Amino acid sequence: MLLVTAIIAAVLTAIFIKLSFAVIGLRRKNKVGLGSGGHEDLERAIRAQGNFAEYVPFGILLIACLELNGAPWWLVTIPGITLIIGRLLHIEGINTPPPDFSKRVLGMKFTFLTLVVLIVLNVCWSVYKLVA
Repeated sequence: MLLVTAIIAAVLTAIFIKLSFAVIGLRRKNKVGLGSGGHEDLERAIRAQGNFAEYVPFGILLIACLELNGAPWWLVTIPGITLIIGRLLHIEGINTPPPDFSKRVLGMKFTFLTLVVLIVLNVCWSVYKLVA
C-alpha cells in the first residue's frame, strides 16, 4: 500500500488545484484566453503552476517507488515534506510582487535537493533490497 505517498500526493494535488484556480481567475479578470496577455500577475501565476507541474510528478513517482519497495514510513515521509516545503516556498517567491527571488531560489534548492536525495535513496534502497 502507498499510504504515505497517497497523503503527500493529495497535499501536492490540492496545491496544484489552488494554483490552477489562480490562473483561471486571473485569465477571467484580465480577459485573456491564451498566454498572459502581457499581464505580469498572470505570467507569474502561469509560471508558478507550470513549474509545479514540471517538478512534482518526478517527486511523487520517486516517493511512490521508495514506499512500494518497502522503505520505512519515515524515509518516505521526510522527502515528501521537504518537497511540499520547497514547492510552497517557490510559489510564495514567484507570486509575491515584486517576485521575492530569495524565496524562489530557496524553494528550488529544496526541490532539487529533495529530488537528488530521492534518487540516491531509491538507488541505495533498491541495491540493499537486491543484496539482502
